[in-house]
Amino acid sequence: MGLTSPFKEQPAQSLTRKLLPWTIYALASIALFHLYFYPLTFNDSPAYELSRPTPILISSSFSSSSPAPFLKEGREEKEGRERESEPQPSCDYTNGRWVQELTVGPLYNGSSCGTIKDGQNCMAHGRPDLEFLQWRWRPHQCSLPRFDPNTFLDILSNRHIAFVGDSMARNQLESLLCMLSSVSAPNLVYTNGEDNKFRKWHFPRENVSVSVYWSPFLVKGLEKSSAGPEYNKLFLDSVDERWASDLGSLDMVVLSIGHWFLHPAVYFEGDSVLGCHYCPGVNYTEIGFYDVLRKALRTTLKAVSERSRANGGKGKHMFVTTFSPSHFEGDWDKFGACPKTRPYEEGEKPLEGMNAEMRKIELEEVQSAKEDARDINGFRLEALDVTRLSLLRPDGHPGPYMYPSPFADGVKDRVQNDCVHWCLPGPIDTWNEILLEVIKGWTRQSLRR
Repeated sequence: MGLTSPFKEQPAQSLTRKLLPWTIYALASIALFHLYFYPLTFNDSPAYELSRPTPILISSSFSSSSPAPFLKEGREEKEGRERESEPQPSCDYTNGRWVQELTVGPLYNGSSCGTIKDGQNCMAHGRPDLEFLQWRWRPHQCSLPRFDPNTFLDILSNRHIAFVGDSMARNQLESLLCMLSSVSAPNLVYTNGEDNKFRKWHFPRENVSVSVYWSPFLVKGLEKSSAGPEYNKLFLDSVDERWASDLGSLDMVVLSIGHWFLHPAVYFEGDSVLGCHYCPGVNYTEIGFYDVLRKALRTTLKAVSERSRANGGKGKHMFVTTFSPSHFEGDWDKFGACPKTRPYEEGEKPLEGMNAEMRKIELEEVQSAKEDARDINGFRLEALDVTRLSLLRPDGHPGPYMYPSPFADGVKDRVQNDCVHWCLPGPIDTWNEILLEVIKGWTRQSLRR
């Protein structure tokens, strides 16, 4: 048998050489196709913008130890998630719609967060419909990323943020605490007042302090009591020093007022009575509450800017959370007072009446205060405009589940309902998503200077 020359082409090798160029061409085509539809992304964000942690998947029983099975992602959800990864130089978060998202649940649940006020812990109290947790706010012109607790704590490291106002301020504070607690455990370092109305937490890992101050009018006020009188007293020319005296130690303040101005009250400027609201039996002129809300907010923002100006020109970072609509349908103690289980569709519920007027006043006063404080170095003030997106969420309130198992003994015709505050977790978590995005925008502006 003769020897075979190593240089003589074998049939298998010949076939391989013929097919190799076509194989390379096919692979290159596939690669180009993939890059066209799934382009590579490069992270050019500032250093503080950390990658988002994987959120907790919530099961039907909301047990943190038994995550829900993976659900197929819809096209709309996928497109929204791709938009969230894109850089957003600015965003109008007020205009958008609620879209259903089934794949990812909230960062916390009714048992994983210990700071939820009992009346807002809808899941622990047995609310059976959980669809209200499946909706995300999607602005029309830009995206709203999910809340990243690590990013928030990183930006606020060595700083103190306070929520000041009524029970909506506390509702928003507890939402923030629950989301932050999913990555870092805080210590309660101060508590005072009935129903823990003044509290302070500290995140030692990042040295972040978070406080809440009860001040339902922001200005000085005396709340009605069982001992009388049966109305509140508001002193519209004096800021409430229970929180304002601590301004020097606060780096960021989130103000929230509105609902308490609907209550019976007598209004003062100095020692003079201006009038009252809903005060039968008292010989004062009825003047409503719209102008009073304006005066109270103007006094508050003026006090903040003046104290910032006096403090060597060192400005504060301030937010005013706009009015949050309630959704009562009929009597507050009637079964089904807030019966909706889905958000309103876009255009189904217009922003009008008292809700629109309260929001308008707050936006106007914020804009006026911003202009007056332009000379203060580092002073920042924005309206956290959540009125419209909250109006569209009638399904997000505790309703009868402000108490545990309200129908354990059967359905009752009369049952106390809460159609004002928000379930935790729930739509109010979106407020803090927007809050974080605005803070990130401020930080980017500072880095460019």
